[in-house]
Amino acid sequence: MRQNYAMEAKNYITPLGHQRLKDELLQLLDKERPEIVKVVHWAASNGDRSENGDYIYGKKRLREIDRRIRFLNQRLEHALVVDNSARAKAEPNSEQIFFGATVTFCDDQGKETTITIVGVDEVDLEKGYVSWVSPIAKALIKSRVGDSVKIQTPTGTKEIDIVEVNYQ
Repeated sequence: MRQNYAMEAKNYITPLGHQRLKDELLQLLDKERPEIVKVVHWAASNGDRSENGDYIYGKKRLREIDRRIRFLNQRLEHALVVDNSARAKAEPNSEQIFFGATVTFCDDQGKETTITIVGVDEVDLEKGYVSWVSPIAKALIKSRVGDSVKIQTPTGTKEIDIVEVNYQ
């Protein structure tokens, strides 16, 4: 029987992203959950729970926290941390694009854009973090500085020139 796709797909993640997930998990386990448990315990001791807002909201919040804890545990369990610090030290002027690269490219109008290729749990478009499974990342991976790459956009095919590649 075929397993869930999410379980089959690799969960590549940068060391920084992995640490963020671990920190969030520890925050939930060590701080938020115990505080909510105290509130629910106090609210339950007040008697009638059917109209007790603290109790009802607390139980709902506990379910949300427990769901997030399960999700984070699962993501961390299947995470494959990709650390490019060795690549950056071995090849300080590496021009080929792999997972974890920060890439600056120029479009046909001359507009420069910088993105970092990260795991699906780390995506933040405002910071320029794009998933390694995104169309732009797939088009860029294994390319080099100076290459022209065609990418699919909602407005059609666009050609971009790779200007710079860095690994942090």
